[in-house]
Amino acid sequence: MADINPDAMPLKARPLSPHLQVYKPLFTMMMSIFHRITGAALYVGTLLVVWWLVAAAAGPTYFNWVNGIFGSWFGRLVLFGYTWAAMHHMLGGMRHLVWDTGKWLEVEKAQLLAKATLAGSLGLTLLIWVIGYAVG
Repeated sequence: MADINPDAMPLKARPLSPHLQVYKPLFTMMMSIFHRITGAALYVGTLLVVWWLVAAAAGPTYFNWVNGIFGSWFGRLVLFGYTWAAMHHMLGGMRHLVWDTGKWLEVEKAQLLAKATLAGSLGLTLLIWVIGYAVG
């Protein structure tokens, strides 16, 4: 096998792999990114739920302390975000499930599903919190 002389072969400038800076951000693309972000956020939120359950098992003093954190304005904001992440991720998963069947892949219908995912997640989150406050 002959040695290849790198000086004898002209190097062409190879294009870089396209990334987010190259593409125009589309609504469906942003909703897919939010789907991934909410999936990661659900891990953190689930750890908070586990912490609350462990506090409930640890006794009333520790439970009251943890419950006080979750009952503060910041704790409720975090819980509201957790609720939204759960609803958005659920509806985003349902959107992807519809696409897996080969349906609603046209641009207009995909945009409609993406908008419905956002509107539905916000609406369900507000409905859950309104019901929660009405019952509690």
